[in-house]
Amino acid sequence: MRMRPTLSWAPPEDLPPGTTDLKPATDALGTGGVLVLSGAGISTESGIPDYRGEGGSLSRHTPMTYQDFTAGPRARRRYWARSHLGWRTFGRARPNSGHRVVAALGRHGLLSGVITQNVDGLHRAAGSEDVVELHGSLEQVVCLSCGALSPRSDLARRLEEANAGFEPVAAALNPDGDADLTDEQTRDFRVMPCTVCGGILKPDVVFFGEAVPPRRVEHCRELVRESTSLLVLGSSLTVMSGLRFVRQAAQAGKPVLIVNRDPTRGDQHAVTRIELPLGAALTEAAGRLGIPVEDEVPGRRD
Repeated sequence: MRMRPTLSWAPPEDLPPGTTDLKPATDALGTGGVLVLSGAGISTESGIPDYRGEGGSLSRHTPMTYQDFTAGPRARRRYWARSHLGWRTFGRARPNSGHRVVAALGRHGLLSGVITQNVDGLHRAAGSEDVVELHGSLEQVVCLSCGALSPRSDLARRLEEANAGFEPVAAALNPDGDADLTDEQTRDFRVMPCTVCGGILKPDVVFFGEAVPPRRVEHCRELVRESTSLLVLGSSLTVMSGLRFVRQAAQAGKPVLIVNRDPTRGDQHAVTRIELPLGAALTEAAGRLGIPVEDEVPGRRD
């Protein structure tokens, strides 16, 4: 029997309580050398839901796993139909104040780097440089046969042409970029092959049940080693892909600070967890540090 990846986590009763005091995070940022680790919670203010917060998508939606995607054409048809519809909204999402503050902190030399678990590209769109997209990006597509990479916008255009009139109404949008549709709604959807070899196309992201590339993990570990502290923004840290860096930082004696409305799997390793809305909290922290934040960000996709 195929094992499903761990998607949920129940906090123990002895976790330390959260706070609304921004001072520890502001002090750490003022010192510099902070490594940011962001999760889905930083993008909710851009209209992209998270997995586990209040009303999170896991309450009604199980993400596609790599094993399901590669198992047969039916699953891929369902995935690409849902993902294609979701992309129409997902691809138009714009960075919010949280993304813009992170970019401003980076420009002022207070960050040693940014690792994001998100696949939405919003940190880069906000102006952050050298962002490590731990789970990849929906803006690229990879062929599982020949490895060719191509822009998601090209595939979106091909899918539009092959599925003229595909206008179903989705129940909801999910953090992985797909939309909730029924099997009946996706039954006649046409999937496009690789233009190079005719192989199977997959978004260039790490699906649940798929491993993060080892070189990417080691790069992130090096960023942790080079940092003075780790600031977690909007992540429950349920999955090991992000939690391992929290554990590494704590074991090395580096302060771990978390800004998240709900308890996280990393709270026991943190010096504080700040229970405030991310955009407002980061904007206030930037203000205390005298760092201006851009109000507008240029359009991010064609």
